[in-house]
Amino acid sequence: VRLAESGGGLVQAGGSLRLSCAASGTIFSLNVMGWYRQAPGKERELVASITRDGKSNYGDSVKGRFTISRDNAKNTVYLQMNSLKPEDTAVYYCNAEFLLQSGSWGQGTQVTVSS
Repeated sequence: VRLAESGGGLVQAGGSLRLSCAASGTIFSLNVMGWYRQAPGKERELVASITRDGKSNYGDSVKGRFTISRDNAKNTVYLQMNSLKPEDTAVYYCNAEFLLQSGSWGQGTQVTVSS
């Protein structure tokens, strides 16, 4: 299974970005999809995740600013990021978990927020 991320870039503090991640290949029982991020010198952390039936979970630092959604027909997950802060700067990775297959990670997309 391949995960293709898009939508990263450079934005000023207070701005918005929307990330997309589409899963392709032989897919069985796609379950939880999510976004993680890793800043230089820090561990990878959960940003947000969403189950197939739409239940979402957010990291404390992004609650109220980021919104995760998914389109099951397209095997795609989105992350709408508003009110971005410089501390949101990181490489954002898409993750997919399956009931009948091993999980997958995307290659990552850089998000840079300037002050």
